[in-house]
Amino acid sequence: QLLGLSIATLSTVTHYGLQFTLISNVSLDSNTYRVIHHTAFYFGICLSMTLILAALLSSAATVRESQCLTAMGFFCFALAFCGLIPAACWRYTHSTEVEDSMMDVYDFVYEEVRRNTSSFRRHELTAIHEAFLCCGKRSPFGDTANVENKMCPSGQVHDEGQDCLREIQDFLKKHMDFVFSLLGIAIGFTVYGMFLTSFLWFSMHFSSNLYRKGKYILR
Repeated sequence: QLLGLSIATLSTVTHYGLQFTLISNVSLDSNTYRVIHHTAFYFGICLSMTLILAALLSSAATVRESQCLTAMGFFCFALAFCGLIPAACWRYTHSTEVEDSMMDVYDFVYEEVRRNTSSFRRHELTAIHEAFLCCGKRSPFGDTANVENKMCPSGQVHDEGQDCLREIQDFLKKHMDFVFSLLGIAIGFTVYGMFLTSFLWFSMHFSSNLYRKGKYILR
């Protein structure tokens, strides 16, 4: 149950966190970040509910010695395991997709402001700078000083190395490392749960047969 609540909390923080929500609202429909953002939230909530249900069923099956509840608990653990393995594989095969999509959003907003084509983007860029505590980016064009002076929050100096692309990359790396660690713990827990529920089911089944052995009914 604690693991399920932890996953639910992490999913909620990821979905409603300031940095993630801001990037999701700014991103265009062609950008994949918004799809990843919503998919990760719903997957995390479903996974947490499955793990909590599996723990409750296993506890009830142990107390009541019910083979049916034990089988249902095993099914919930197996269902969670089948969801966790593809998620872990996706994390390995698409390790930079989330990071690239977030930085693409910032690049788009930054270039829109640099070209002075949208006053609304100026507000969005300022909000990103305040959320990530960064200031502009290093650009090969060499004409970004004016943008940074106007759009960066007070006290943030670009020369100190607070490049927004690097700050976004570092922030997301720490978050994804924590997510992957929690996924690994969840995979280990589901495997342990499947072994435990299987052992309980066979124990109940054979003990029930042994209890009836040698008993006869006279008619």
